[in-house]
Amino acid sequence: MALQTAQDVPELAGGWPLLGHLRDFGRNPISMLSRGWREHGELVRFRLGPKDCVLFTGPEAHDAYFRAPEEQLDAKAVYQFTVPIFGRGVAYDVAPEIMDEQLGFLYPALRDSAMRRFARLMFEEASLFADGLGDEGEIDLPRAMNELTVRIASRCLLGQEVRDQVDTGFADAYHDLQNGLNTLGFFLPRLPTPAHRSRDRARRRVVDLFSRIMSDRRRSGARPDDFMQTLMEARYRDGRALTDDEISGILLTVLFAGQHTSAVLATWTGLELLGAPSYVARIRDEMREMYRETGAVGLAALKQQVALEYAVRECERLHPPLILLIRKVLQPMEYAGRTVPAGTLAMVSPAVSHRLPEVFADPERFAPERFAPPANEDRQHHYALIGFGGGKHRCMGKHFAYLQLKAIWTVLLDRFDFSGDTEVPAPDYGSWVTGPETPRNVRYRRRTEASVFR
Repeated sequence: MALQTAQDVPELAGGWPLLGHLRDFGRNPISMLSRGWREHGELVRFRLGPKDCVLFTGPEAHDAYFRAPEEQLDAKAVYQFTVPIFGRGVAYDVAPEIMDEQLGFLYPALRDSAMRRFARLMFEEASLFADGLGDEGEIDLPRAMNELTVRIASRCLLGQEVRDQVDTGFADAYHDLQNGLNTLGFFLPRLPTPAHRSRDRARRRVVDLFSRIMSDRRRSGARPDDFMQTLMEARYRDGRALTDDEISGILLTVLFAGQHTSAVLATWTGLELLGAPSYVARIRDEMREMYRETGAVGLAALKQQVALEYAVRECERLHPPLILLIRKVLQPMEYAGRTVPAGTLAMVSPAVSHRLPEVFADPERFAPERFAPPANEDRQHHYALIGFGGGKHRCMGKHFAYLQLKAIWTVLLDRFDFSGDTEVPAPDYGSWVTGPETPRNVRYRRRTEASVFR
């Protein structure tokens, strides 16, 4: 369907009959979208097969995008590809008001009282992981960060019973679920590909595990302090309890929110720090100053590790795990004198917008200090940094993710020196959550300097 407006949004050149820009998008979506911004500015349209798309680029365009009401820009219509993973009756498979209630059940898990407990558990899991590495060796960093964040997120968010199953089947099933979240699945989520068949089998295994744990808790009367138990005791506004299938779906939604993007961002952080030894020294100086008195990680101390947080934010800027955020236009949207008609897919791209030179100085350079005073480049506009989205659908797990990454790299940088190829690898655009091309092996050696932790 062509855009029918008095003043069309400018179209990116190079589209093909029927395919539109699908070939270029499949090869390198960010290169293609960046060209659209360079040639046309804040708004540019392109076609992915039969789908008309418009990209909004830059803080002011983001503001209009994220402030648009759901009656105008709708996420549910776009993210149906998550339904085979999260399940029926949860998240994007329910009316917005029900989704709001379901997300509301998460708030207790994000309060400071819960975060204080999570900080301790994150440190414990990172330390156990480090203990298992020995004195020196080599790891595939993306695989290692995925394993570690699965352990952390399952223990913090799902409960000890799930954590106990991570190394005996849960991690493999969850990995198959992750592989089901791919670019092809966005367009054809029910296509019976090998990855999608594995996804569906894995979901059944995970739901069976969750159901057994819930059944055991009800039989024994156990009430652990975790998010699974919170959901088991929760009630909708009408007084109805959640079904086991709803609980399983929400747990999977939370696990993906608390783990998948964190694993990718943890990987990018490690890879960028390989090429920044002077900044690693700065992080370690801060750690010595922070922990010389207490010798123990806690929520307050992790929050104060600003040098490490700046590195995480810089990796969020350079390597946002979600390179596209998408909504369907339900009602025509006006911006900058142009009209984006109903039926269009409206998008923002953190991977494009985070490298705008008018927002971030020398945007291709890894420079964590850009987030420190007096530069504060991310504070020029509240939608300058959008790696975790914005508006109503901003990721609720952002602070959990920051805390998790800081706990992981606090432990690993305290224990080990890392070395490897300092050239940052290309992104793997085949996955919906965009990590580096794999494998990405990194060498490690235990440090001779005494640990800051007692």
